[in-house]
Amino acid sequence: MLASAPRDVLGRPLRDLRVSVTDRCNLRCRYCMPREVFGNDFPFLERDELLTFEEIERVVRALVGLGVRKVRLTGGEPLLRRDLPDLVARLCRIDDLEDLALTSNGVLLGRMAGELAAAGLRRVTVSLDALDDATFRAVSDTTIPVQTVLDGIVAARAAGLAPIKVNAVLQRGVNDDQVEDLAGWARDTGVTLRFIEFMDVGTTNQWKRDRVVPAVEVADRIAARWQIEPIDPDHPGEVAERYRYTDGAGEVGIIASVTRPFCGTCSRARLSAIGELYTCLFAAEGHDLRALVRGDADDTALRASVSAIWSRRDDRASELRAADGLQGPRVEMSYIGG
Repeated sequence: MLASAPRDVLGRPLRDLRVSVTDRCNLRCRYCMPREVFGNDFPFLERDELLTFEEIERVVRALVGLGVRKVRLTGGEPLLRRDLPDLVARLCRIDDLEDLALTSNGVLLGRMAGELAAAGLRRVTVSLDALDDATFRAVSDTTIPVQTVLDGIVAARAAGLAPIKVNAVLQRGVNDDQVEDLAGWARDTGVTLRFIEFMDVGTTNQWKRDRVVPAVEVADRIAARWQIEPIDPDHPGEVAERYRYTDGAGEVGIIASVTRPFCGTCSRARLSAIGELYTCLFAAEGHDLRALVRGDADDTALRASVSAIWSRRDDRASELRAADGLQGPRVEMSYIGG
């Protein structure tokens, strides 16, 4: 039964939840987990610190009771979490949860897509920042070939995890030459592509404003190659500005979180792998729900705590970003997902 659905200080409801299941990843993308910080000696979370699948299910049920309708599993790289299809199956049984999706770098997707689909996963989003091998390996700081990710996308489609979305983070002088190639590939392949402006998430990715490729430039470059027209959002709070190819070859989107921030409609909360609830991607600290889950709190108390946290929320970091970026401590993107 739906409890009283909270709204934050700015009147925004709680509708979307991103659940990180691990802080580990098998790539070292420089805009997320630069190797000089997240090296072999980095103190990643121990397994007993992570929420169990039973605990994740309980928190998700509580938040669905407060109005959450969409859940996305993230990381780190979520496919590194052992027995992940078991969690998918658990979450799929939650009444009133309308959409369960997963974001992955695609490296392990080829071997796991079928099992995830059988467990009930509905959709998958794959991060892919370049199509040519040299650029892909440089951006991801890996020896894994880009073909591994492309094969994972094929496997996901064959398993019925559709529609497939692909996210590409653009950086000036790094992979901004990939715009037309990625858009053409997505048109031909039938996936939905989202270009994302390079963000100053966390404090380790060396963000500079002059490395941001603005949404208006991306849209103009696509329009110079193919005719496009804007289309309305699918739902309230959608972050992508969407365009339809007028020749019927699908759509493309741009997430302009730096040049055209959308804090005013943000309805997302994020749950870390150890049960901290973050109310903003750019927050410095989360709120400990693990202590409640592992303590004596019942579900009513858990919902009341989350409702109180959300009701006090006034985050709008992207709208307040200075010319030289956000200041002060911020949680790393690899810790709570994008």
